[in-house]
Amino acid sequence: MGPGWRAASAALVAGSVLIFAALRWLALALPQPAAVRSRPGRVWRWRNLLVSFAHSVLAGLWALFSLWHSPELLSDIQDGYSVSGHLLVCFSSGYFIHDTLDIIFNYQSRSSWEYLVHHAMAISAFVSLIITGRFLVAAVLLLLVEVSNIFLTVRMLLKMSNVPSPALYEANKYINLVVYFAFRLAPQAYLTCYFLRYVELQGQGAFLTANLLLLDAMILMYFSRLLRSDFFPSLRKGSAGRDVDGEKFLID
Repeated sequence: MGPGWRAASAALVAGSVLIFAALRWLALALPQPAAVRSRPGRVWRWRNLLVSFAHSVLAGLWALFSLWHSPELLSDIQDGYSVSGHLLVCFSSGYFIHDTLDIIFNYQSRSSWEYLVHHAMAISAFVSLIITGRFLVAAVLLLLVEVSNIFLTVRMLLKMSNVPSPALYEANKYINLVVYFAFRLAPQAYLTCYFLRYVELQGQGAFLTANLLLLDAMILMYFSRLLRSDFFPSLRKGSAGRDVDGEKFLID
């Protein structure tokens, strides 16, 4: 990647940050459920989840389209390239930067520290891809996780809003489980095996492999929380009486 393309990529990332900042202000104008309005601690979280939902829909469908439109990319994970994939990485980098700033400036770092770690990993990895132009396909595969995030975010919005529709929550619960396997666990497992088998553990390859292994641990931890909460509630420990105000994402 030449200096001109890197500068253009930096501008695209900055533009993405501004887009999500605008979506954040738009979310402020949207009506909120009574269960959210009555609890000040939930207002920020509700707005943040709406912005997260917008990113998940856009990035998840974009990743699917990129791989459908250029399936040959899957044969060259290290050096394959597409303009669509590059733009997607810039777009999502902007979201992670915006969300990091949103968490910090709204004093949510303590309750959302795990996601600050995740965002730091994602931003650093994506920046290295933008600079070198390598492993772009790996990033697109990882962004398939946003399809899963659509249903995880719907789950959290339903819990926060206290929607009196158990059937809706139940339907989303099972869809969520299937999509979690298909778009989160499967791509992650495939890339982990690929990196450990084919990528040299030095330089950028070592850095991305370390990021990937740490992400593996985080994904399995979140999966265990999801199973305990939605399918094996009797196994949950220390969550009795716990409110959902304090955590940004999947805890209960």
